[in-house]
Parts: sequence; C-alpha cells; structure tokens
Amino acid sequence: MVRKWRYIWSFMLVLLIGLGIYSNVSEDQTKACEKQAITIADGGWDSMQVHNFIAAFIIENGYDYPVTFINGSSIATFTGLTTGEIDVYMELWYNNMEEPYLEAVAAGEVVELSTNLVTDDQGFYVPTYVIEGDPENGIEPMAPDLKTVEDLKKYPELFQDPEDPSKGVIIGAPSGTVIDKVLQEKVNTYGLSESFNYFTPGSAGAVTASIAKAFMNHEPWVGYQWSPTWAMAKYDMTLLEEPPFNEEIYNENFGTEFPENPAYIAANAEFPERAPEIAEFLSNYETSSVITGEALLYMEEHDETPREAALWFLENYEEVWIEWLPEDIAAKLKSALSAMSL
Repeated sequence: MVRKWRYIWSFMLVLLIGLGIYSNVSEDQTKACEKQAITIADGGWDSMQVHNFIAAFIIENGYDYPVTFINGSSIATFTGLTTGEIDVYMELWYNNMEEPYLEAVAAGEVVELSTNLVTDDQGFYVPTYVIEGDPENGIEPMAPDLKTVEDLKKYPELFQDPEDPSKGVIIGAPSGTVIDKVLQEKVNTYGLSESFNYFTPGSAGAVTASIAKAFMNHEPWVGYQWSPTWAMAKYDMTLLEEPPFNEEIYNENFGTEFPENPAYIAANAEFPERAPEIAEFLSNYETSSVITGEALLYMEEHDETPREAALWFLENYEEVWIEWLPEDIAAKLKSALSAMSL
C-alpha cells in the first residue's frame, strides 16, 4: 500500500511540475527558460570574443536571458545579422564593412546601438628601440632619423628580407583579410615595392610571433599593426607617419594615413523591440582600445581563454561596466561574480 501511494505521489509530482504548479527550479532559471536566446556573432578574433563573453555574462546573470554564439566569417555573420539569424554584433569594424553596413542600415535591416571602441593608430610600425635605441640593454639607435613611411626607403638593408637579401621586408596583414589588399596598395603607392618585399603572413598569430621574436633579440622589424592587440599593449612600438588623411586620395590609392576606425555594436533591426532591456544595456556599452588591449594581454600572458579574459575585465573594471547598467542589474552582477570567486 505504501509503495502504491509512492507511485501516485510521484505521478502527481510530475504532473504538477509539467503544469508549472510545483517546481524546485529557481525563479531566475525559470525566467531564463521562458526567454528566447540572444544570439551573438563570433567572427573568430580574440577581441571580439572577449567582448562577446563580457556581454553574455551580463545578459545571462543580470537579465536572465540565455545566450548562444554563432561562428562564421565577417561577411557570413554580418549577413546573419541582417536576416535576423543573429541578434547582436559586438565588434563591427566600420572601415572594414562600410559598404554592406551602410546598405543594411539604409534598408532598415540593422541598427547601430553604440560605439564599443575606436582605433586611430593602425599603420606601419617599428619597435621604438630601432629609432631611439635601448640603453638598458646596450642597444644603439639603428635608424635615428626614421620618422615616416617615406623614410623607410633609406633602410631596406636594415629590414633585410631573409628570403631575398637584395630587399627589405614589410610584414603585412594576414592573407584573406580586407586590410591586406589595402596594405599592398599602400606599399605600391609609396614606391616602397622597389626596395621592399611585402610579406603576407598566414595568420595574426604569425605576425605577433614575429614581433615577439624581434623584441626578444632586439632585431629590426617593420610591419602593420593596429589596436587592440596584446602585442600593442605589451611592446613599445612607434607608428611611422603617413600624409594626413585625405578622403579623396585615400579612396583613390590609399596614399594617406588610415581614417579613424570605430567598432560599432550593431543589432538586427527587430532586436530592440524583442529585448528592449538588452538593447538599452548594449547602447550604454563602451570600452576603449587600451582597456581591450589589457584584457588581451592578460589572456596572452596567463594563457587564458577569451571567457577568462572577460571575467578578468568584469572583476577589474567594475567602474566601467557599472555605468552601463541599472542599479538592480549591477547588484546581480556583483553577486554572480562574488559567487564565482568563492
């Protein structure tokens, strides 16, 4: 008889849970299950992934929405943003996506929520010790009058190409990227191709590895860099001057410095109506190249993942993210972070 009642009670309990009358699931968990997942684009680069995890932690622990990431190339994920397959793009670099972005905004497919960060320091760099030397390590200046890209023509032998000793070598951007074609055109426009080879590395990792090797051995190096990257956060580099930005000339042959490049947080046009509180949070989201670079440097030096770098940011930059959120949501975030550290 006792066993019979146990079966009856078990059946009734399952029924009550199914009807939502009884549950031992937390209220927050129930709310999260009821809400449609927020989908975030993952283009594969580290800084974007760090911001993805920062946003995801806040959305999940502050607003009780589940979050999923959708991987793909820049073009593929941006297409997903326009169709609604993807809700949010945390790091959309305007200069790299200008035409499709403006078309999508004009068509009412995408809305801009905020500017995550801005970089105005991309271009051709050399280690500062190449120009100024490094007295602490007994390094004399190698090219004390090297200030501009034009000045590189005096020093092809300093940046000698090991594969072609008759020329210097300029390290470019990874193959297949939009910026790689821009840099190749710049080298031709400035007349550098007569005395330098332009080398296209296979990956961003190959570029930073070459920088790390140069600094370890105090060797000359010249190539393209931008921020935010961990290398720019770690190493003392000097940007070589180019002619001031001129839109007409730049559009013709890229023969000026790069224009300022903002990274927008963009969303599918229907997203603000579906999740207005998340859209409001993201409209307040703002960092910088310096802060992002520090998170990337933490990730590199501690051999951590983008998720761990995001948690590091949340633990160390409360004064930044607390400005993005209402007081009650900020309090929930603090509790969630405290619980993780126990």
